[in-house]
Amino acid sequence: MSAYYSSPFDSLRIFFKRRSALANLIIINVVVFLLVNIVNLFLWLFTITIELEGIAGATRITRWLAVPSHLDALAQKPWTLFTYMFTQESFFHILFNMIILYFGGRIFMEYLDEKRLVNTYIWGGLIGAVFYIAAFNIFPVFRESVVLSVALGSSASVLAILIAIATYVPDYSVHLLFIGRVKLKYLAIVFVLLDVLSINKGNPGGHIAHLGGAFWGFISVVLLRKGFRNPLLINWYGFRNVTGWFRRGPRVKYFNKNARSRKQKAGSGRQEGGRPLTDEEYKRVKIEKQKKIDIILDKISRSGYDSLTKEEKELLFRASNKD
Repeated sequence: MSAYYSSPFDSLRIFFKRRSALANLIIINVVVFLLVNIVNLFLWLFTITIELEGIAGATRITRWLAVPSHLDALAQKPWTLFTYMFTQESFFHILFNMIILYFGGRIFMEYLDEKRLVNTYIWGGLIGAVFYIAAFNIFPVFRESVVLSVALGSSASVLAILIAIATYVPDYSVHLLFIGRVKLKYLAIVFVLLDVLSINKGNPGGHIAHLGGAFWGFISVVLLRKGFRNPLLINWYGFRNVTGWFRRGPRVKYFNKNARSRKQKAGSGRQEGGRPLTDEEYKRVKIEKQKKIDIILDKISRSGYDSLTKEEKELLFRASNKD
């Protein structure tokens, strides 16, 4: 039974089945990537796709999702400050970003919580956009390209998470293929230096946005250590369940007294006496149950299935059957 949980495929299946905030961030990025490319394909097939003048590879759908550097264009499409950080058109662009997000996010979750993960992602993307827009409107070298330039991709948000956790636990070691064990602080320094040295080598807007995300990742941890709370942009519980439509439909109502009693013991939506739980009470019960499952799954990832107690195995078995 332990071998069943030890394979990489099953580890990923369990990871996405848990519907954590990190999993949802990855799912949203992948879904947007697929939708953008499918729409672009259909536009191309019907010869509707016309690249924006002067912007190689920028299609009509990019025009509505990517953040522009020109302030007049930004005023007409303010939503792009958010949509750009979930939008990628290149397969290798999203692949690299999601790999870094997955591994960086897993380490982040070992020390900090999901609420801070989501808000670090969002704020990192926003500060990255601010750096990009400010640079293109301030530095003379961008004067000719500011009208047409757009930025897209989750790199600034992903780098914010990586730099944040590297700042929080700088001596945490990770194993890199062909290199060996490297401390997070050195990995973070390399990422930042590569972006700084690459600004004038191509894609300057992207590298500047990356630095904005890195800046927020560092500052957010500095503020955390000084006692400041990470400002919230999004309700964590709602985001954590943003992919809930992939799961099975409404709860079954039990009219048999014995069946209802069993359901009560399992933590269902009723209290003693048959009174239905309020929405707030039901959410609280559901969150507590999910926390127990998360602890068990984390224990499996660290020590294997055989390390579970009999009660933990029974709880995991009931949860799996329910899903």
